[in-house]
Amino acid sequence: MEINQIHQKFLECAAVSTDTRKITSQVMFFAIKGERFDANTFAKEALEKGASYVIIDNEKYFVDERTILVKDSLTALQELATFHRNYLKLPIIALTGSNGKTTTKELINVVLQKKYNVKATVGNLNNHIGVPLTLLSFNEETEIGIVEMGANHQKEIQFLCELAQPDFGYITNFGKAHLEGFGGTEGVIKGKSEMYDYLRKHDKFAFVNLDDAIQVEKTKDNLRITFSLTNDEASVKIKSVEANPFVKITFDGQVVNSNLIGIYNANNINVAVTIGRYFKIADEQIKEALETYVPDNNRSQLLHKKTNEIILDAYNANPSSMEVAIKNFLELDKTNKIAVLGDMFELGTESLAEHKNIVDLLKNQSDVQTYFVGKDFYANKIQTDFMHFFETFETFAEAFAQTKAQHKTMLIKGSRGMALERVLELV
Repeated sequence: MEINQIHQKFLECAAVSTDTRKITSQVMFFAIKGERFDANTFAKEALEKGASYVIIDNEKYFVDERTILVKDSLTALQELATFHRNYLKLPIIALTGSNGKTTTKELINVVLQKKYNVKATVGNLNNHIGVPLTLLSFNEETEIGIVEMGANHQKEIQFLCELAQPDFGYITNFGKAHLEGFGGTEGVIKGKSEMYDYLRKHDKFAFVNLDDAIQVEKTKDNLRITFSLTNDEASVKIKSVEANPFVKITFDGQVVNSNLIGIYNANNINVAVTIGRYFKIADEQIKEALETYVPDNNRSQLLHKKTNEIILDAYNANPSSMEVAIKNFLELDKTNKIAVLGDMFELGTESLAEHKNIVDLLKNQSDVQTYFVGKDFYANKIQTDFMHFFETFETFAEAFAQTKAQHKTMLIKGSRGMALERVLELV
């Protein structure tokens, strides 16, 4: 069956799904092979649960006329998503970067919602399966689509851009994330810049921070919509930014008091202002939207537990985001500070050196009691009265529970696999 024919059947459906555990009535189920299972085996189950159609790539699992056999289910999902994107012809904003993608996506979303019917990537569905699912969530009522793109190797952003065909793009930053897959920091820059390459090739617009020299260089031949703290030629001039602990920015007489912690979140807010203004959102509405956004999902959340104030930033971590989070924490006008830091993953041969850099950043900060958790931090342990190293979360938890922390200001940060939100149970 051709993609245009599959698309006609898709339009009869309420949604698409790749997970039989989340099947609802009137969905189109794509049976995609995984590393551990072949979803073709669930085709009959999907229909029994209410799916309107199932897409399979193994004829052995054909059920009835509601079964659509294709050469490859994943490819069919991706081709259908691009076909649907062109069918709708709506403007799409794509974003990627080493840090801050999801927060930036949410900020752009709340701003644009002030005037438009906007749909954006849900959670972090930002890979070769998530991006198609996002595109297929858009419908004829959607006026603007926002697509988050993640990557851990070369050519991945290029591929996702070819799927989504964005009209606008933004790269939050180039940081030390997924160094193992990208082949080092220069590889990260090259890989993420594939978005700029796509935009340039197709005469589409890039949103660019003119205060970032690398971004400026990488987009010198692009169509640009810009923001800056220092450059008066920027499309949007940000007058000031500060954070203690919440970020406050000023632009054209508007003062935005956000609920985001850390000066590193300022550019995430700045680009949301820039995009809002480009799409003709009134400044007062931009301010209102940004001030009502409250982060969740363990991203720079400010929590209070008993007598303790906690910055929970345990969704993910890499050397770049870890460094800025620590520096921001050190600058807070607080006493009785505790930092609980977990290992950073996917750093390849650079891992031990990058963990040592973080240890070195704190080795003279005797006013902060720092607890390092994980084997790579443990491999860099040094002897001080204010730095504590634990190879596993369990050994850390046993020791930390004995401290009975009270009246502390705490930072909790680590890679997702460390699940450091568990520290909250110990406070």
